[in-house]
Amino acid sequence: MKVLIISDIHANYPALQAVLNTDGDFDNLIFLGDVVDYGPHPKECLTFIIENAGYYVRGNHDNAIGNDTDCKCMGPFREYSNATREWHKTLLNEDDKKFLRNMPVIYKAHIGDDSLYLAHASPQGDIFKYINADEIDDEIKNIYAEFILLGHTHIQYKKRVDETLVVNPGSVGLARDSMKACYAVYENGVISLKQIDYDVEKTIADLMKSPVPQNVKDGLKKVLLNE
Repeated sequence: MKVLIISDIHANYPALQAVLNTDGDFDNLIFLGDVVDYGPHPKECLTFIIENAGYYVRGNHDNAIGNDTDCKCMGPFREYSNATREWHKTLLNEDDKKFLRNMPVIYKAHIGDDSLYLAHASPQGDIFKYINADEIDDEIKNIYAEFILLGHTHIQYKKRVDETLVVNPGSVGLARDSMKACYAVYENGVISLKQIDYDVEKTIADLMKSPVPQNVKDGLKKVLLNE
């Protein structure tokens, strides 16, 4: 059983395509939230999740579009998110938005003999909270699963806490620690972290064609290039 584990695509279809070109032969797909905002391809990325994800949870950006509310971003990312979200709302239909707002916040899955606990940010159900690897121990108290899968931070890690392996696959479309598309693969009870190159210039070129303000485009370009 091969399971592709992805998170934080953020409307970056070239990055998603690169992941699928490398590990698209999966038996199931886990998505840990945030398919929209920032990038230029919300419809293509959301359509893929709707059609392929066996298990998924809602991210703060999914929640913001689905429920027409704030994503609670900080710093310049707040401006980037607000601007791209207004654009994305015009590209997604009501069924798309309904799917986003109906995504669960927490999901418990079983693959073979393994139990997996899925959340976007905090495993306690807070979709906005940023939790680093060194802060995770207190967050998973009273959660019993072989694997706890989290996204949101855009930073990839694995950490063993007693009998549980906590895994953040990183961000497919807007990694904070590289220019690569980051993800994970579960196979035969083992989770491997992966990072691969993708056509970031294609993503930037498509973003530059968008109607969002130029300063937002320039800021997201720097993030995409990890500058």
